[in-house]
Amino acid sequence: MHNRNLKLMDTNIIIKFLERVAANNNRPWFQEHKAEYDAARAEFERGVGQLIERTMTFDDEIANVQVKDCTYRFYRDTRFSPDKSPYKNHFGAYINAKGKKALRGGYYIHLEPGHSLLAVGNYWLPTNILTACRNEMMANTEEWLKCVESSEFRKYFGAEESAKWDDKQGFGLEKLKTCPSGFPKDWPHVAYLRLKDYCCWHHVADSFFEGDVWLDEAERMFRAAKPMMDFTNAVIDDYE
Repeated sequence: MHNRNLKLMDTNIIIKFLERVAANNNRPWFQEHKAEYDAARAEFERGVGQLIERTMTFDDEIANVQVKDCTYRFYRDTRFSPDKSPYKNHFGAYINAKGKKALRGGYYIHLEPGHSLLAVGNYWLPTNILTACRNEMMANTEEWLKCVESSEFRKYFGAEESAKWDDKQGFGLEKLKTCPSGFPKDWPHVAYLRLKDYCCWHHVADSFFEGDVWLDEAERMFRAAKPMMDFTNAVIDDYE
């Protein structure tokens, strides 16, 4: 899968810039170092483009996705935040067949000094879709368990438990404390009914993205989570 002639994403340029902007998160400094931002963003977008191409080899739904469809503004929306820092301290990209704001799941890459990660799935689902997903799990329990209890899924994302975003790996950012109303509390796999999202993630070292081997490992992670995402997307697509 390697192409040794491919110009690779320079992670050092990205991480060094992000470290500097974290220490100097103000507009005057940023304007003076705009060229550094442009260089870092160009490197990140190069990596995102390569990741899209790799992901297309096993998910043809994203065949028409462009880099510009996946990346986010670096400028923070501070209107409702007590933190008035004008800039983010990370670069992120969300590869999704229906766009960054879609309800259906996609693939996420996040570069931030000391907090880099890859993630797959979706979050912020409305209650009616969560209910439909839960019903689908109960109707096709064996298929669902194959998705989320496979050795590859567990290897990268662990079991369903109370993991937080900063933990090494996890599945389910938010969970109900009890079984959702209308569902059987004694169902053997009730923990999955308590999920309020279907997002799984795996933190990596900043050095993970050096060279071209990271694309192989990212592909393995994405492939491991794709059956889970396909299961929930099949439900979500009925509503979107």
